[in-house]
Amino acid sequence: MLTSLLWRPKWPADTVRTYYVLNVVMTLCFTLFSTLSLVYMATTVGLSPLQMVLVGTVLEAVCFCFEVPTGIVSDLYSRRLSILIGLLLVGGGFLLQGLVPTFAGVLAAQVVWGIGYTFTSGSIEAWLADEIGVEAIGPIFTREVQLSLGATFVAVIGAGALGLVDIRVPMVAGGAGLVLLAGWLALTMPERRFARTPAAERETFAQVGRSFTAGVSMARRSRVVRSFLLISLIGGLSSEAFDRLWTVRVLELDLPGPFDAASPVILFAGITLIGTVISLLSSIVVGRVGPDHVNALHPGGLLACLALVQVAGIIGLALLGNLWVALVAMWVRGAAATVAAPIESAWLNRNVESKVRATVLSMNGQANAIGQVVGGPPLGALANRTSVSTALTASALVLSPIALVCARLRPGVAVPRAEGELDRRT
Repeated sequence: MLTSLLWRPKWPADTVRTYYVLNVVMTLCFTLFSTLSLVYMATTVGLSPLQMVLVGTVLEAVCFCFEVPTGIVSDLYSRRLSILIGLLLVGGGFLLQGLVPTFAGVLAAQVVWGIGYTFTSGSIEAWLADEIGVEAIGPIFTREVQLSLGATFVAVIGAGALGLVDIRVPMVAGGAGLVLLAGWLALTMPERRFARTPAAERETFAQVGRSFTAGVSMARRSRVVRSFLLISLIGGLSSEAFDRLWTVRVLELDLPGPFDAASPVILFAGITLIGTVISLLSSIVVGRVGPDHVNALHPGGLLACLALVQVAGIIGLALLGNLWVALVAMWVRGAAATVAAPIESAWLNRNVESKVRATVLSMNGQANAIGQVVGGPPLGALANRTSVSTALTASALVLSPIALVCARLRPGVAVPRAEGELDRRT
């Protein structure tokens, strides 16, 4: 019976409701796990700055290597099966990290849940599209984002409350929640319209090679594509150190009396919650107040300014000695990154031909991942040999050329596409 549940649910549920429950519970569990994960590594496990960065590097490398093999399972056998396997592995990885407070345990957890994440990556959206059709998924995606945002706020508060009991509890709860979710989906998740992806359309290493060649050809023709690949690479070189070491930097500062007396758990839950609210409000305000700049065909000046704000925010966190001033700098940096992301995405999409768009966007993400794998360990080693502040300052300096790359981009000459549309080559 257990084997049959991997392929067919016993009590098939409504597809859309199942999709909402799946994403909301995943968001709850991921947020429970991640809110205090870095604090746990730095305090309970006692990882050094270099070890903190290596943990992130291992996770990025695992996701990079397993994305294609696990995608084959989803395309060839079953979206549902791939999602169930992924949830069990991610949940197991979360449990392993929470229950084994050693460097080896944390590293092993990254491998387990990183592989699990690649099983779910793309499979959930592909399952929904198979079941209800691509024409109907737009409003459902929008509603899911709203529900997941609410789940994030609830989970951050929950992580803070559970962390007061023991900092490992929210991580264990997140892992157990994903395992239970997998069990519920095995009983209820329908898969009525899945058809094996034809061999010519499957994501294989050979296909990845061909797509990569097509993407490189597009990058050679388009200055915008080349520039964004460079921006993603530079961003990756810088971001791994910041993502892993900002927690350590905050712990180095003098905590206010009430937080210091209780533990840093409440403080870091509050930092996450406030940062999320600030980033969300910044995105909304910019979208309403300055839509002309946000929607501009070539918003290079705006992106350059946002990049400089991010650099200044990282330097502020690294060098300012007052906790609240340093946190403001970090929140401003996060808000700038949140505002910049959709502008960059829109600009890149407008300058990529449809037939290679998915490939170029994938290459853009992979360039960031490669940057993180390459740039993280040296900056982590620098933090070990000198200080976390020095490593964060170096991370900001590595990021700074992005402003110049954005500022140098200019509108190109409009040329006709093969279909007769106008296309700007830049």
